[in-house]
Amino acid sequence: MIALALAIPFLFLHVKYQPGIRIPLGSTHLGFELSDLAVLVVAFAALREGLRDGFARLRPSLWLWVAAALLLVWIFVRSQSLTHAVTAAKFAEYALLAVSLPLIVRKRSQWEVVAAVIVAWSVAATFVALLQIFGVSILDAWAAGRRQPSFLGHSDFSALSAFALAIGLAAVLLARRPVGWVGVASGVVGLMLAGATAGLIGTAAGAAGLLVAIARRRRLELRDVTVTGACLVLVAAGVLTLRAGDFEHFLRFLHLKGRETQTANIQTYSQHTLLAYVGYRIWRDHPVAGAGWQASNEAATVAPVLPAAHRKFPDVAPLAFPTSAHEWGVQNGYVQAAADLGAVGVLAWLAPFAIALVLALRANAPPGAVAVFVLLAAMGIWIAQGLVAGIPLDAAMWLGFGLAATAAAQRSSAPARGKWDA
Repeated sequence: MIALALAIPFLFLHVKYQPGIRIPLGSTHLGFELSDLAVLVVAFAALREGLRDGFARLRPSLWLWVAAALLLVWIFVRSQSLTHAVTAAKFAEYALLAVSLPLIVRKRSQWEVVAAVIVAWSVAATFVALLQIFGVSILDAWAAGRRQPSFLGHSDFSALSAFALAIGLAAVLLARRPVGWVGVASGVVGLMLAGATAGLIGTAAGAAGLLVAIARRRRLELRDVTVTGACLVLVAAGVLTLRAGDFEHFLRFLHLKGRETQTANIQTYSQHTLLAYVGYRIWRDHPVAGAGWQASNEAATVAPVLPAAHRKFPDVAPLAFPTSAHEWGVQNGYVQAAADLGAVGVLAWLAPFAIALVLALRANAPPGAVAVFVLLAAMGIWIAQGLVAGIPLDAAMWLGFGLAATAAAQRSSAPARGKWDA
C-alpha cells in the first residue's frame, strides 16, 4: 500500500519533469522514467502480497483480465516495427497497476491512504494551475487568464482532477465525511482550470454513473443530486468561459456563425474534427485490423488520405493538417483505435471498460463508486486524447480498472472478512 501511495505523484506528472534514461534498442530506444519505476515497484509489492496472502482476490474479475489481455495482445500483434512494439510494451506496463490494486488494497484503511494521496496531489496540481492562470510563468504555463496545464498537461490534469472529485464526492455523499470536500473543491477547480471540454463530458458521465452507484446502495436523496449537479454546473461554467473563443471559432468552422478565416491556430475544435476525419479515412482503408498500432501518427499512413482531408476542410489552416514535420496524430482515442487496430481493436478497447463498469456497479462495495466515476471520466477524456503510452490518463484508466476489481474482490470476501464502510 505504501508503494502505491508513493507512486501516485510520479504517475500523475508529465514526463518532461521526470528524470529518465534512454536505452538503445536496435533502431530505436527504450525510455525509462520515474513513472515506469513506480509502476514496477507497485507490481513487485503486489506480487509479494499475492505470494503471502494468495491471489484469490483476482478471481472475481477474471473476465476483466481476459479482456485487458486480449486488448494488449492485439496491440502487440498490430505493432509493425520495433519502435511501435516498444510503445506497446509501455502501454502494457501500466496494466500492471490494475492487477496490483486488488492485491494491495485489502482494507478500508489502505484505500483511504491511497485516496488521500491522490487528493493531496490534486490539490498541489490545482494550486500550480491557479498560479499559472494569474500570470506566474512556471512549468510551461499558458497566458494568464487562459486554461492551464499545471504540471501534467490539459487532458492529464483533467484526469487527475476527476479522480479527486470522484473520491471527494464518494466521501461526502456515501461516507458522510466532511474531509471529502477537499477532494470536491480541488477536483472542481482543477477541471475548470484545465479547460478541457472532453473533461467536462467525462465529468458529466462520471457524475451520472456515481448517482447510479449510490442508488444501488441506498435510496437517492436530494443532497446527492444537488451536490453532484452543482459540481457539474461549476465545471461547465469554468470550461465554457475559458474556451469561449474556441467555441466561437468552432461555430465559424461549422458555418453557424459567419465563416472561419484561416489562422495559424492549432489545438482547436476544428483541428480535432479534421484529425478525426483523417483517422476515419485511415480506418476506411483498413476496416478490420487497422493500419497498425501507432500507424496513424506516421506520414506514410496519413499521406494517402490528406487530399481527401484538404477537399473536406478547405477553410482550415494548413498548419492544422498532419505532415512529416507535424505528425499531430488522430487525437481521439476511439478513432485512433479504429484507425490503428480496426473494428477488432475498437471492440477490444471498449470491452474492458464495459466489464469494469459492470463489476463496479454489481459489487455495490467501495471503492466501486469511485471506479465508476473515474472510468466514465476517462472515457470522456479519451475523446480528445490520442493513445499515448505512459501518460497520466493511462494511469487513471488502469487504476480505474483496478478499483473496479478491488470492489469486486471486496464483495466476494465480505461474508468472511466483514464489510467496508463507504
